[in-house]
Amino acid sequence: MTEHLWPILMLLGLMAGIFSGYPVAFVLAGMGILFAFVTGIPILFLSLGVGRIFSGVLANWLLVAIPLFVFMGLMLERSGIAERLLRSLASVFRGVSGGYAFAVAIIGVVMAASTGIIGASVVLMGMMALPAMRENGYDMRLAAGLIASSGTLGILIPPSIMLIILGDQLRLSVGDLFMGAIVPGLLLGGLYVGYLIAVAVLAPHRMPAAAKAESVPFATAVWWLARDLLVPMLLILSVLGTIVVGLATPTESAAIGAAGALVLALLSRKLTLRSLREALYDTTSTTAMIVFVMIGASIFSVVFRRLGGDAMLADMFLNDGTSPWTVLLTIMALIFVLGFFLEWVEITLVVVPIVAPILTALDFGMPAEHVLIWFAIALAVNLQTSFLTPPFGYALFYLRGIAPDLPIAVIYRGVIPFVVLQLIALGLVLAFPGLALNLPMSLR
Repeated sequence: MTEHLWPILMLLGLMAGIFSGYPVAFVLAGMGILFAFVTGIPILFLSLGVGRIFSGVLANWLLVAIPLFVFMGLMLERSGIAERLLRSLASVFRGVSGGYAFAVAIIGVVMAASTGIIGASVVLMGMMALPAMRENGYDMRLAAGLIASSGTLGILIPPSIMLIILGDQLRLSVGDLFMGAIVPGLLLGGLYVGYLIAVAVLAPHRMPAAAKAESVPFATAVWWLARDLLVPMLLILSVLGTIVVGLATPTESAAIGAAGALVLALLSRKLTLRSLREALYDTTSTTAMIVFVMIGASIFSVVFRRLGGDAMLADMFLNDGTSPWTVLLTIMALIFVLGFFLEWVEITLVVVPIVAPILTALDFGMPAEHVLIWFAIALAVNLQTSFLTPPFGYALFYLRGIAPDLPIAVIYRGVIPFVVLQLIALGLVLAFPGLALNLPMSLR
């Protein structure tokens, strides 16, 4: 135990620094530098961290996709596509119990594949759908839980910023991760819809049919829906399709998506100097946050490994007789618990580089690269719960910010069924690796 004293103290110091509320990027870098001095690590050793920052972060061409995808999502959020789609779906589902709920679930999938910006998706759908649901007598717990959970699908369904960072950390093809996440993402969306169908059948009073639905012929409503779906579907195909067929790298496809979103905002007459300036500002803020955390994580991990942290974790998990599945489930349980307190960026950049070598050393009956792809997709499903689990679920606070009259206890209770559905999806991905592997392997 004493030989692992410094790595343990380093982890405890990291947790204390994060809970203090100090910016995580500075906590990570500060802990690395502090323990380097305390333990007598030569100052020249930290130059390894500097080289890693330059080659792994600042000069990493792959990471250019992050600001491009963020900008694409923010411009699409301002283009009015989601509002038109909600109106079309509401017209198609008029007279159906839970019509608005089904519309929100479908928009969640479409917007996830178009934007991937969690905060924007939750706020946008909350502002559009929550007043209509309240007016039509929906159970506010169900409405809040559905909006918060549907808005988080963008962290899993590509193009996902999380998958780009995971691909960089695990040295995997981002294209493979994008393809691997499609089936689990649609599976999770399908579980949401299945839950809504069950509620509509067993407890229709919780989500009654719209009392003031727009009265238009059904054929006209279907035409409106097809028209409003065409634009986001073309954008999705232009981004993901170019990656699948090998015409573009993820960075190049992100540029295509950003340019396409800019054109759509222009055609929708929503592109103004103010909206462009706001989108650029938000893109810069989000990208800077991610890059600074990556820089801090690089310094922390270099010192943590020098102090024997990776050996400590290997000794902990790779004991003789320990089942690979026990190790995997333990790691997933740990990440789920960390999601109650930490953001996905911190977990991805701190935990993943440490546990990845452990997983590749285990025998799951498949090549190490397949294990990492499977683990990355399962991790993305797992980390989606971090947006919904109290006390620090960000989607909950986004929703509370636009609905201050909605008690936080109602929001907390509303997300519980959807967290359960996410855990069911995680269990299915772990039990059936083909859900994550079949599509990327078949397209090679």
